[in-house]
Amino acid sequence: MFAAENGLKGDPRLKAISDAITVVPHFPKPGIMFQDITTLVSNHKVFKHTVEIFVDRYRDMDISVVAGVEARGFMFAPSIALGIGAKFIPLRKPGKLPGEVISEAYELEYGKDRLEMHIGAVKPGERALVIDDLVATGGTLSAAIRLLERNGAEVVECACVIGLPELKERRFLNGKPLYVLVEPREL
Repeated sequence: MFAAENGLKGDPRLKAISDAITVVPHFPKPGIMFQDITTLVSNHKVFKHTVEIFVDRYRDMDISVVAGVEARGFMFAPSIALGIGAKFIPLRKPGKLPGEVISEAYELEYGKDRLEMHIGAVKPGERALVIDDLVATGGTLSAAIRLLERNGAEVVECACVIGLPELKERRFLNGKPLYVLVEPREL
C-alpha cells in the first residue's frame, strides 16, 4: 500500500520526501537508476517527516522489533524503533555480524546476496516490522521475512521509503503487508 492511498494523499511531507531523493543514473551498473536517499537523510526536516510518518503508522501496532535491512534500512529503522518503543535489530550482509548467525539467500535486480541475523535476536512470538529504503523485486524483504520467521517472530508488515509503481498492485510480500511512502524519482 502506498502512503498516498492510506490517508496521506496530498500530504506535503510526501512531496518533500520525494523531492529530497537524488537519482544517480547507471549506478551500480548500467541501466540502474539509483535512488540516493543520502540527500533525504541529510535534510533534517525531511528525514524527521519520514520517520514521523512511519512512527505514526506503527505506534499502536504492538511491534516489539524493528528489523533494518543493511545498509540503507539502518538509516530509518533505529529512529522508528525509538519512536515506537521497540528494539532495533540489524539484518546484515554476510560476515558482518560476530557470533552465531542464521542466513537467508535472495536475488536482486543485479545479482545475488544473503542477509544474516544473530541467533536469538528475536524471541518466538515477538511482533516485527521490517524496514528498508527501497523495494524493487521484493527479494531482500522476502529474505528478511523468512529470517525473522525462522526465529519465531511474527512479521506484521514491511515498510520502505521508495517503491516501484508496479508494486501498487502487489500489496503483499510473502503474505505480509507492504507499506511504501513514495515512488522512485526519474531524472
